[in-house]
Amino acid sequence: MQETTTAKASFNIFQNLTFWVFIAIVCAIVLGTVNAPLAVKMEVLGKRFIDLIKLFINPIIFLTIVLGISGMGDLKKVGRIGVKSLVYFEIVTTFALAIGIAVAYVLQPGKIDKTQVQLQDPSKFTKAANKGFDWLQFFETNVTLQVLLVAIVVGILLNYSKHRSSVVKALSFVSKYVFLGLKYVMYLAPLGAFGGMAFAIGKFGLHTLLPLAKLMGTLYLTMALFVFVVLGSILRYFKLSIVKFLVYIKEELLLVLGTSSSEPALPSIMNKLEQLGCTKSVVGLVVPTGYSFNLDGTSIYLSMAVIFIAQLYNIHLAFGEMLSIIGILMITSKGAAGVTGSGFLVLASTLATLHKIPIEGLAFLIGIDKFMSEARAITNIIGNGVATIVIANVEKEFALMDGQLLCV
Repeated sequence: MQETTTAKASFNIFQNLTFWVFIAIVCAIVLGTVNAPLAVKMEVLGKRFIDLIKLFINPIIFLTIVLGISGMGDLKKVGRIGVKSLVYFEIVTTFALAIGIAVAYVLQPGKIDKTQVQLQDPSKFTKAANKGFDWLQFFETNVTLQVLLVAIVVGILLNYSKHRSSVVKALSFVSKYVFLGLKYVMYLAPLGAFGGMAFAIGKFGLHTLLPLAKLMGTLYLTMALFVFVVLGSILRYFKLSIVKFLVYIKEELLLVLGTSSSEPALPSIMNKLEQLGCTKSVVGLVVPTGYSFNLDGTSIYLSMAVIFIAQLYNIHLAFGEMLSIIGILMITSKGAAGVTGSGFLVLASTLATLHKIPIEGLAFLIGIDKFMSEARAITNIIGNGVATIVIANVEKEFALMDGQLLCV
């Protein structure tokens, strides 16, 4: 009997996607260490997997938002949830910005041996800063944000249509098979995680992290404080456990770790939150919106990066200037989503606005940005998950299904 149980447990672990993603990440680290040139070539696996997942993101956002709004019926409720979500996002991301600045100011990660840091050509950053952040261009290039707005309009109009029931039925049918297709694509997650992690280790190497290890350590520490203290306290208010929530979404966290992006986990986290007990309408509105406006990890990174660069150049920032940084980043950080490489552009624009910190300092961040992106992406997805649970509880749209697993 004991042998049967052991065999069954062994069989289950080999059937678990999380296990294979973890194995893929370990193998990628080994390959990147022993054969860097080959590991760098594995980048194509990570890129292609993310490209494949991205094919599903916009259709899923459109379908879930349209079905969510049309399923509510009460448009006042749609507006109420939207307003509450945006208010929550702004409050929490402001906390994230403040924590990033506070920890960076106390631990001073910029006080490092500058002879160990190799600068890259800063001209592109200076050019970007002089140009400034173009909000029109941001909207034009952010297809996800466009889909989000179109879906909201379609969902509202559908409530007034006499063909509402037939259209909803058709969209539900399409949604079912889109998620089914995604389920099969997710079997490729170990390959995507392997490719992304192998490239990172092979390209930069573990030894190249030493000069800026203090910055990375400070960033990861800050992210952990934010997740367990701030987000943990928020969930605790609703008698839920942040640790149990992290265990519940461990597959998504491993996927984000391997790909350095929260996008591949978006469809999966939405499905998990519905299974948890959040209604489809709340999930469909809060999660996609959060991917553009609730970037907790990115907010922490941006604020710490500004202070880090100031410390590199021994520039003292007064309390009022730190408040100015928070105020500027409260706005510009919303532009760090959906556009590849926009994080540096946002930083450049912020530094240009301050007129005190050299734009050239951004070159210090290039080498380790890839390794810090995992922390940003993981914190972002956790923050959006918590935001959805909070809004669902406030709206009394949280049924204790799998949610019982999170009870304190």
